[in-house]
Amino acid sequence: MSAFSILLASPRGFCAGVVRAIVTVRLCLEEHGAPAFVLHEIVHNRHVLRELESLGAVFVGSLADIPASGLCIFSAHGVSKHTEMQAKKLGLRTIDATCPLVASVHRMVEKYHGEGYDIIIIGHSHHPEVEGAAGRVKDRVHVVANEEEAEKVTVKNPGKVACVTQTTLSHEEISGIREILRRRFPDLRGQESNICFATGNRQNAVRRLARQCDCIYVVGLKNSSNSNRLREVAKNSGVPAFLIDDYHDIDPAQLVGVTQVGITAGASAPERLVEEVVRFLQAHGGGEAQEMEGVEEKVCFQPARLTGA
Repeated sequence: MSAFSILLASPRGFCAGVVRAIVTVRLCLEEHGAPAFVLHEIVHNRHVLRELESLGAVFVGSLADIPASGLCIFSAHGVSKHTEMQAKKLGLRTIDATCPLVASVHRMVEKYHGEGYDIIIIGHSHHPEVEGAAGRVKDRVHVVANEEEAEKVTVKNPGKVACVTQTTLSHEEISGIREILRRRFPDLRGQESNICFATGNRQNAVRRLARQCDCIYVVGLKNSSNSNRLREVAKNSGVPAFLIDDYHDIDPAQLVGVTQVGITAGASAPERLVEEVVRFLQAHGGGEAQEMEGVEEKVCFQPARLTGA
């Protein structure tokens, strides 16, 4: 008899935006050949990056690292207008792999700014998605990461303020911030949140997982915002949760005394990493992995193409 059972969250792993970004890079390499230069990490997972590098993708930190007339792919997190203009000025060929849901936030920022509103972005200031969204306009944009910052943020006209959110946050993370902003700016415009459907579905799956499991493993990179949120959701549900890059990060001592272990994966984590975690757990007393019931995601985005092609 197995020491503990294994329950898999559903949905988990790749979201439609990540699939689109990865397919975009692969198609770019097939159609235009290597190298294809990707500005920053196309998605936050080193396993995915290594696979794409083996095919001829080159990840760079600056447009200056790309040779003249080179092919540049913008990551799923999106970029600022300045970056777009700089790429054009340098004569680079570009493919915009920005997640369509992130791109919709860009359009909201531009729309409200064009109407004279100050824009408040709820998110993490150094996250590439937030940097890209804030960089869609030249001024009157403010990034708020917590309730303390929400109390202190100053705007040009308190009667004309709009708010958007980073797509990979949790509702628990933004609810208190939104309450403060609504109190301070009663005419606040914008949706209740811009958290994407995939992020919400994965967080809800973890909440269900937490009701049945003694501990939860979240497969995802440490710099992945949505993966960190999954770990926090599990922890806030009262269950020990561990963010792991892959099975090598698991300490068998964590399994002592558990009867059911839950596994989920961030939106940038490939399913093969989950399968490796399952095999590791089974080698340490786990039984057959069972799939929990969950929302079936049917959204599919078309891959991005070369600008002007």
